[in-house]
Amino acid sequence: MRRRLATCLHRHAGVRLSLLLSAPMAWLGLAYLGALAALLVTAFWSTDTFTGNLVRTFTWVNFEDLVTGEVYRTIALRSLGVAAAVTVIDLVVAFPMAFAMAKLASPRAQRWLVIAVLTPLWASYLVKAYAWRVLLSTGGILGWGYGLGATVLTLSYLWLPYMILPIYAGLERLPNSLLDAAGDLGARGWRTFRTVVWPLTFPAVAAGSIFTFSLSLGDYITVKIVGGRSQLIGNVVYDNIGAANNLPFAAAVATVPVLIMLVYLAAVRRTGALENL
Repeated sequence: MRRRLATCLHRHAGVRLSLLLSAPMAWLGLAYLGALAALLVTAFWSTDTFTGNLVRTFTWVNFEDLVTGEVYRTIALRSLGVAAAVTVIDLVVAFPMAFAMAKLASPRAQRWLVIAVLTPLWASYLVKAYAWRVLLSTGGILGWGYGLGATVLTLSYLWLPYMILPIYAGLERLPNSLLDAAGDLGARGWRTFRTVVWPLTFPAVAAGSIFTFSLSLGDYITVKIVGGRSQLIGNVVYDNIGAANNLPFAAAVATVPVLIMLVYLAAVRRTGALENL
């Protein structure tokens, strides 16, 4: 019996692959997709205003409050703006760093630079966020104070490695012969970048933007630490789970970044960004 099973698995690579992936795919379905399904179902419930208990009957009231409430539209747009600003800042900072790592540094230096980029990820998220709080406080080294600017700056620092590494990988795959050919044909630096480097590395840029955009869109800890009175989507979800004890409305708000990221992923899918993750 064992010999027949081994022979069957050896001959049918698809069956063997299916068996190997069955356990992790089942876990993914239960832990991730199951959680999203529970989130979506809860968003259509409500909370009894007197007892605070969940009312498990279908209702659109949470989404109606989201659509009609001007404050929630403002928070959603603010969150989108913060995520977009963090992505743009990280791109501007990461691209020259990644280019220097991939095309200018020696192979030995590349390894050390990659380690240097990864090193901040080993530190605690809270330690890094509170370090920026100290820097941005009134008596700190920068003394900028708290608010949306401090939130964007802190998030840009936190997620910068997630933009550098995909771009570095994309630039490393870019043949040096293409850059040499562009120079031999008379193209200067900016034209070489615009016609050769940028089009070929754009999928890697889009891949990095998925990380920076999504992580910034759903973050709520940083804005609590350095954001002052600013409110983002993540804070609305957190506050409704905790102080307000309104789990259905929190679930409805949490669907907003999920829908935004689905649209974003559908848009960047055509660039080949998902193949660069």
